[in-house]
Amino acid sequence: MSERPRVPRIRRSAPEGVAHPKEIKSFVRRAGRTTTGQAKAFDDLGPKFLLPYQAQAIDFAAAYADATRARGQNYLNTGPVILEIGFGMGEATAHIAALMPEKNFLCCEVHEPGVGALLKRIGEQGLHNIRILAHDAVEVIDQMLPLQSLDGVHIFFPDPWHKKKHNKRRLIQSALIAKLAARLKVGGYLHCATDWQPYAEQILEVLSAEPLLKNTATPADSDLAGYAPKPHYRPLTKFENRGIKLGHGVWDLVFERV
Repeated sequence: MSERPRVPRIRRSAPEGVAHPKEIKSFVRRAGRTTTGQAKAFDDLGPKFLLPYQAQAIDFAAAYADATRARGQNYLNTGPVILEIGFGMGEATAHIAALMPEKNFLCCEVHEPGVGALLKRIGEQGLHNIRILAHDAVEVIDQMLPLQSLDGVHIFFPDPWHKKKHNKRRLIQSALIAKLAARLKVGGYLHCATDWQPYAEQILEVLSAEPLLKNTATPADSDLAGYAPKPHYRPLTKFENRGIKLGHGVWDLVFERV
């Protein structure tokens, strides 16, 4: 029996010639256990859908070449690319990718059971437009994503770090947003969602302060106080539905690159 390929892991130190970004982290290590089904997905689908981290710009056409062939097309895949940071167990990611097969999704997540779960969903749903980088998203942004190379960014329900003394650990900070805004094409979008109101307020403040971004909320959305209506493509997860039934709110923020 062949040995199961090892899951790509976050580097403990920067590769040679690469500055390690100490001021921002896109993740916190969580304990978890990979199931048998997830392990099988790593074996069967990992070689195709997992991309290696490398300190050079990603070739999107090559990375997603199979996605076009799967749709019966022979030309290079130059479809829009959407970056997702922290997809959890991949439920929303798989839903959106199935809803928009013409778009390519580059998904960063370091939680191994989550990566395995998304690979399993890819196999079950026959998806071809997802590629996964099991690596810190900040290093991926810095080293693999050229300026103005993305058509969109999704950050759904990042860890809110509820305690005030931990707020500095939140993902959405001005330094990261500046990196993301610079890598969006003009007209591209950044979509964040959270179910923690104090975090929503911080995200709105940070995004509004970024000069390369503008809020897509319109005067017709004035009752949402700068927040956007939930875009049609973002599904309601089981967790979110449970929260809504308990009276919890959810805030979507959609900003556009100018």
